[in-house]
Amino acid sequence: MSAKKILLIEDNKDIRENTAEILQLAQYDVITAENGKIGVELAISEKPDLIICDIMMPVLDGHGALHLLSKNDETSGIPFIFLTAKADRGDFRKGMEMGADDYLTKPFDDIELLNAIEIRLKKNEIIKKEFTKNLTGINDFINEVKGFESLKKLSEERDVRIYKKKDTIYKEDNFPKGIYFVSRGKVKIFKTSETGKELITELHKEGEFFGYLSLLQDEKYSTTAAALEDCEIYMIPKDDFFDLIYKNAEVSKKFIELLSNDLRENEKQLVQLAYNSVRKRVAEALVKLSDTYKKPEENTFSMSVSREDLANIVGTATETVIRTLSDFKEEKYVEVAGSKITILDYDKLVKLRN
Repeated sequence: MSAKKILLIEDNKDIRENTAEILQLAQYDVITAENGKIGVELAISEKPDLIICDIMMPVLDGHGALHLLSKNDETSGIPFIFLTAKADRGDFRKGMEMGADDYLTKPFDDIELLNAIEIRLKKNEIIKKEFTKNLTGINDFINEVKGFESLKKLSEERDVRIYKKKDTIYKEDNFPKGIYFVSRGKVKIFKTSETGKELITELHKEGEFFGYLSLLQDEKYSTTAAALEDCEIYMIPKDDFFDLIYKNAEVSKKFIELLSNDLRENEKQLVQLAYNSVRKRVAEALVKLSDTYKKPEENTFSMSVSREDLANIVGTATETVIRTLSDFKEEKYVEVAGSKITILDYDKLVKLRN
C-alpha cells in the first residue's frame, strides 16, 4: 500500500522543514510549498490525500488557497487542515465556515498534528467507501458510520428492484420515500410539459445516486425517473438516509457538493436551450452521453438510444434530431446503425458544442 501524500504549505522555512520531517518519520509522502500560490498549483498537479496550510502567508494566504481549491472539482474534496499562530476565535470561525476540516494553533506537538491527520484521513476514506461503484461499498460505509447493530440490518431491509427499459422508477408529483442508487444500468430524469413533451434533465449510470433533491427539500418530485435500459436500483429508505445526513457532517458535505453540481448542470442546460443552435445542442447531448456512460477501457463510445430520448435531451423535435444525426454521419462525427450511435470524432463534437 503506497504512503499517503500530504501537501504542506508554510512560509516559515524552519517550521516547514521541521513539520515535513515529522510527517516523513510517520511514513507520509510529503510535498512542501512556501506560499499559497505555489501550494494551489501543487495541489492541482499532485492531488495530495490531505493539505496542511498556514493562514498568514505572502503572495496568497491560507484563506485564499482554500477558496481557490474549493472551487476546483478535482481538489474540493481534499481534507484541509489550517495551521496558524493566530489564536483568534474569529479567524478560526472564518476558516471553518470556508470549509476547512480542522485547525491547529502553533506551537503544536507532534502527537497533536499526527492525530489530526489520521482522523481526517480515516473520515475521508469512509466517504470514499460510500461512493464506491457497488452496493458493497454503500453497505460498508453505512455500517462504519452508524456502528449500531440495529442499523446494520439496513442492507437486508433495503428495497431492491429490477426495472425493464422504459419502466418508471418514480413519478412527478409523488412524495419521495428514499434516495436511489444505480447498481446496474442507465437512468434518465425528465420533466413533462403541459402538452406531454419530455425534457431530459439528468442522466445517471452505475454507481450514482439520484432522487435526493426532493427528499432534502421535503416536497413532491418535480421530475420523473425512468430506466433507459434494464436496471438494478437500490433504494435507501428516507429514515436511514436522514440518519446519515444528520449524524455525519462528512456525508452532509458530500451531498451539498452533489446538489451544487446538479444546479450548475441544470443552469448550463437552460442557457444552452435558450442560446445554442440545434446543431450545437445535439453535439452537446452526444458529448454528455459519452461523458456519462463511456467506460474507461473503451476506445470509442457506442450506445443504443432512441431518437425520442435524444430529442428529449436536446429539447427539440425528434425529426430535427434525426436530420442532424444524418448530417453528423455524413461529416464522419458519428456512425449510426439502427438505434445504436457510435461517436467517431469526440473532439470535433466538443469543439462544435462550444
